[in-house]
Amino acid sequence: MLDVRGIEAATPASRDRGVDALRALAIAGVVLGHWLVSAWERTPHVIISSPLAYLPELSPLSWVLQTLALFFLVGGYAAARGVREPYPSWIAGRLRRLLPPVVPLLLAWVVLGVLVSVLNGQPPGSVRALALPALGPLWFLGVFAALTALTPWLVRVRRSGVVAAVAVVAVVDLLRLVLGAPGGVGWVNVGAAWLAPYLLGILWARGDLRPRRDGAWLLAGGGAAAVALVTWGGYPASMTGVTGQSFSNLSPPTLAVVCFGLAQAGLALLLHEPLKRLMRRPRVWAVVAVANLGAMSIFLWHQTALVLTVLAFGLYGRPDTPSWVLERLAWLPVVALVLAFMTWCRHQLDVGRRFW
Repeated sequence: MLDVRGIEAATPASRDRGVDALRALAIAGVVLGHWLVSAWERTPHVIISSPLAYLPELSPLSWVLQTLALFFLVGGYAAARGVREPYPSWIAGRLRRLLPPVVPLLLAWVVLGVLVSVLNGQPPGSVRALALPALGPLWFLGVFAALTALTPWLVRVRRSGVVAAVAVVAVVDLLRLVLGAPGGVGWVNVGAAWLAPYLLGILWARGDLRPRRDGAWLLAGGGAAAVALVTWGGYPASMTGVTGQSFSNLSPPTLAVVCFGLAQAGLALLLHEPLKRLMRRPRVWAVVAVANLGAMSIFLWHQTALVLTVLAFGLYGRPDTPSWVLERLAWLPVVALVLAFMTWCRHQLDVGRRFW
């Protein structure tokens, strides 16, 4: 049971609970989205699949559950509010919050890969199909850590920096999707695309954004641009990667997903104050506070929890019918319990390490 009173009493009055609520929403969106669109088929080897490849009518769901831009918005806000001198101690403290779950995750996948290969007799390709979605969140951590390290310099950037980041993404898309430049050019967008919401978070922390006015403009303008790019620009309708598509909006990020992220940032600015008021309820705040304490572990480990559930119960199959979606929804409480247990174990390891 949650210690509601203890959590409420331990929360400093200066804590921005609205920002924590946005971070919790971002976590919930990414986790639930991945659990719903990640699937594996056996043919007889294991291959990655997705219901979005067979049921394109589910694509609008990705517009609700793909919340990565929120992570970068909130990350920029929190980093800009906390940046201080000397730089080495500040960045060391920030990275200590990000990196601890990584090593256990990699070690767990070394062990799991051996077990799947040896005990299940699966070839390396099958192990790779299981591991890739589970280890995919590490790319996010790398980009997020890089932007965090650059925060003392990024805090000097003005609004034009956001425009410049979006322009870089647009130029790269033009080069690779229209002019036939090598596909590797697209990876420039991994930095530029997520720099845009990160800079918005910094501007917000500095007081350079007016949440109501700027939030409305970002929501309207970014949303309209994303819809236009999907409708007339030839961009995929899904804001996540889909198996078998010629290109993805997310890997590497495209102008469509950047515009979508700007709209998300605008919505977040508009929701901030209502969420702050909602967080005055101790029970609601306790849930959000616990989610934030384990945010990085939840983000990095949630796909591993899904893979373990799939392996344990043999949840393979072609995700090409609505019944598959209903079955996956029925299994989500089990996956959530697995993730909760894994997060608890991580917490116990941290407690033990501090004790000794």
